[in-house]
Amino acid sequence: MPPVRPSKLWKGLSREKRLLAAEAFWADEDEGAAAQHIEAIVTLAERLKSRPKTIQALPVERRTRQLAGLSDVSDGIATRALIGYHFAHARPLMSAFLDAVGIAHENGLISDEPKRPDLARLRTAAGALRGAFPAEDVDLYLRTLVVLDGDTWDGLNEVMSVTP
Repeated sequence: MPPVRPSKLWKGLSREKRLLAAEAFWADEDEGAAAQHIEAIVTLAERLKSRPKTIQALPVERRTRQLAGLSDVSDGIATRALIGYHFAHARPLMSAFLDAVGIAHENGLISDEPKRPDLARLRTAAGALRGAFPAEDVDLYLRTLVVLDGDTWDGLNEVMSVTP
């Protein structure tokens, strides 16, 4: 079975979650975000039959709604939006999970290259998250980990279904 792609995770998000992810996407001022912002502007311009300059001039709230309305985006845009969503709206969940698997982090941001956690720790951590956070949020976070770093988090495939 081929690996799930970030764009497929995006497609499976509820409209609510896509709005939050799109909002986080546009708010991202990291140097690396510029390329995905340009790509999103060009994509929106093509879909809306408009010029990129017109899309870029739109208020961020409107660009957010427009981006969230797209069910299919590139893997680059989806990746940036998923990461942004988690850092903007799921830091307590991320921190709890990383603490449970014993990975050093600073408020959910992994400090060093993580070592692959053993399956028992992953199961325990996932169970603890399910008891403390909404299942939909836990599933999205765990799926995102697998999709973005399958080498480190492939044990999560055995802990849960990663097919959205």
